[in-house]
Amino acid sequence: MKTEAKSELFRALPSVDELLRSPAISTLAEAHGAMAVTDAVRAVTARLREEISSGRVDAASLHLALDGLPGAIETQVRKSLSPSLRPVINATGVILHTNLGRAPLAPAAVERIRETASQYSNLEFNLEAGDRGQRDVHVDRLFRKLIAEAHHDASTIVVNNNAAAVLLALNSLAEGGEVIVSRGELVEIGGSFRIPDVMAKSGAKLREVGTTNRTRISDFEKAINDQTRLLLRVHRSNFEISGFTEQTSISELADLARHRNLPLMEDLGSGALVDLRNFGLSREPNVLDSLRAGVDVVTYSGDKLLGGPQAGLLSGRPGLIARMRSNSLFRALRVDKLTYTVLEATLLAYLKGDFETIPTLQMMRLSPAAIGARAEALAEKLHAGTGKIRVEIIDGESVVGGGAAPSSVLPTRLLALTCADLNADELSTRLRNSDPPIIARVEESRVLIDLRTVFPEQDRWVAEALGGIA
Repeated sequence: MKTEAKSELFRALPSVDELLRSPAISTLAEAHGAMAVTDAVRAVTARLREEISSGRVDAASLHLALDGLPGAIETQVRKSLSPSLRPVINATGVILHTNLGRAPLAPAAVERIRETASQYSNLEFNLEAGDRGQRDVHVDRLFRKLIAEAHHDASTIVVNNNAAAVLLALNSLAEGGEVIVSRGELVEIGGSFRIPDVMAKSGAKLREVGTTNRTRISDFEKAINDQTRLLLRVHRSNFEISGFTEQTSISELADLARHRNLPLMEDLGSGALVDLRNFGLSREPNVLDSLRAGVDVVTYSGDKLLGGPQAGLLSGRPGLIARMRSNSLFRALRVDKLTYTVLEATLLAYLKGDFETIPTLQMMRLSPAAIGARAEALAEKLHAGTGKIRVEIIDGESVVGGGAAPSSVLPTRLLALTCADLNADELSTRLRNSDPPIIARVEESRVLIDLRTVFPEQDRWVAEALGGIA
C-alpha cells in the first residue's frame, strides 16, 4: 500500500477524545469508569494503527472496523476488567500441581473463609480475658491434639510457606554458627529454592558432609565442632538417588544430636499428618514419624499433602519454637486471618476423621475402576457426536506432584483423544481456551485426560468442551 493511501487511512481514524465524547463510549465510561474505558479506546485504536502500518487494512475494511469500534472497545473493557486469576479444570492427573495452585480446599474451609473474611474476627483477641491474644492459638491447639501421640507437648507456629519456615528456623537456631547437612540433601526445588542459598540468607554457615550418594553417621560426628549449632536433615522430596547409596537414618541422627546436645531439624517439605499408606502411597514420611523418631523441629508445607492453604509449618520442642516466635523475622513472615481460617477448618477435618472432605486425600483414594466408570460415561457422550474426536480409554498413572512422593504413582484410567482436524497440541490449546479452561497432558501425539483430578461435577464441562470441538 502506498504511503499516501496509508495517510488517508490514518486521517480517517477518530481521535481518543472524539471517541470518549461519543454517546456510546460515554455510556460505557459511566458503567465501567473513565480510566478503564480510556485505556480500552487507546488499545483498540493502537491496534488499528498497527494494522494500517502493516498494510493489513484497506479503506473498505477500515470502514467496517470503524462501524464496529464501540463493540470492540466494550469487548476490550470487559477483558481488561476480568479477573486474571481464574478457576481451571485440572485434567493432568497431577494432584498437587504447583502451576495450578496445589491443593484445592475442602468445602468447609471455603465456607469458613466467607464467614471470616466478610466480618471482624477474634484473630488476636482473647474473648475470655477481654484483652489482646495471639493468632497462633487458633491452630496450635489443634496441632497439639493431632501430634500428641508422637510428642506430648510439641508446639506449632505458622509462616507464609515452607521456604520461610526453613529460613526462620535456621536464623533462630544457627545464625553465626554451622549447620551440618549431607551433601546428597542439598536440593533445589521449584522456583530455584536452594537449601544452600536459604542457609546463606539465614546467617548460618553450611557444613557439607558425606558424598552425593553416601553419607554415614560418622560423617556427621566427625564434622561437629564448637561452631556447630544444628544438625539438618532435608527430605529429597522431588527426586530419588538409587543404586550404590547410603543415607543416615533419622534415629541415628537423633541419637547423635541428643548425645552432643544439639538440636536436630528436618525439612520434610511436603509433610503429612496421616499414614499415607492408607491412601495408596508408600515410603512417604510424615510429621508424626519424624517427631516420634526424636526430631526437635520439623518444617513442612500447608498446601501439599496436608491439603490446606499455602503456609509453612514448624512443629517441635516448645522451647525451640518459642525462640522462633520471638524472632523479629516471625512477624515479617506471619500469615493473615484467611490462612488461619483455612488451616483451622482443615485440621478440624483431620480431628474428626473426615478425610473424604479433603480433596487431596480424596483424589489419592480414588480407584482406577471408579475413574474408569466416569471415563466410560464421558466417552459415550462423545461417541454420540460428529465423530471428529476419537476416544480410547487406556491404563495410565497419576502422580502426587508438588515435590511429594517422587517415586510413587497411582494407577488410573485415561481418556486418550485424537482429532481428525487438529493435532494434539492444537486440541490441547482448544481445551485450554475453553470456558472454564481445561488443562490436559499431551503424550505420543494424543491428548490425555485423567479424571482423578477432575471434580465429578466438572465432567459435564469437559464433555461440553470436547463436544463443541467435535
